[in-house]
Amino acid sequence: MLALLLAALMGLAVGGILLGVRMYRAEAKLPGDLALALEVGGTRVSKADSAVDRLGMRFAPLVLRLMGPRRMDAKRRRIDMAGNPGGLTLNRYAARRAVYTVFGGLLFLIFLTNGQLLFALMALAFGLLAADALIWQAIRDRKEVIDRTLPDFLDVLAVVVSAGLGFRQSLERVADHYEGPWADELRITLRQMDMGVSRRQAFDELRRRNSSEQVAQFVSALQQGEELGSPIADTLIQLATDMRRTDAQNSRRRAAKTIPKATMVTLVFMLPATMILIATGMFLGSGTNFGSILGR
Repeated sequence: MLALLLAALMGLAVGGILLGVRMYRAEAKLPGDLALALEVGGTRVSKADSAVDRLGMRFAPLVLRLMGPRRMDAKRRRIDMAGNPGGLTLNRYAARRAVYTVFGGLLFLIFLTNGQLLFALMALAFGLLAADALIWQAIRDRKEVIDRTLPDFLDVLAVVVSAGLGFRQSLERVADHYEGPWADELRITLRQMDMGVSRRQAFDELRRRNSSEQVAQFVSALQQGEELGSPIADTLIQLATDMRRTDAQNSRRRAAKTIPKATMVTLVFMLPATMILIATGMFLGSGTNFGSILGR
């Protein structure tokens, strides 16, 4: 049974290689964003990522067709939420997905043939998840940075608005003095408004690009204040205060969850190791003849 399974897997691998060679020789037209990324890849990404993009560029259209429109839209949204790390685009993601899948599949066959099931499963997981791991981590890091930056930003924005500048000019001036993901998001929003997009729609896009609850609160407060006509400076100050209070509560909640984990680590690892060290020291310091005890 195992021999038949290995034969079927090897047949699929050979067929995939032949299909890949055929596609590589075909004249495939590259998507615009992938061609641009490959052209300037040496300055935007590392050499390793650029090499992976070049290997998988001809297979990107096939991967996108297999994904389908719905998954493509969902993946494009997640890439936007990650802030396009390293200039990542949907087509570049598809290119990397193709390379990692083939590489992981080959390693899976090699390890499985040698009877190393654990390494085979690890190689298969790498092939399926490596392209998404960067996006997942980038989304998490970006959200943390934005959550830390937003309260201080709102305080400064409230001061500038109170000085008499309009909201649009205040937002642009304060954004110029910030660096990082939040400043990038604001510059995108301002550029959209410069191109004729309404302020409400631009901020709706800002909320869509970010998974942070604080960003959603910021956009909702602005839109409600605009509808009700409330002073925007007071709204910003109150919003910053609420965000700091929520952040403090989340910090206490995370600290409360950390205590049982630290206690478990102490009981499972540190306490037995300490007892072993104490017992070993007592036996070695007692001068006991272990040979006589063992009858030697």
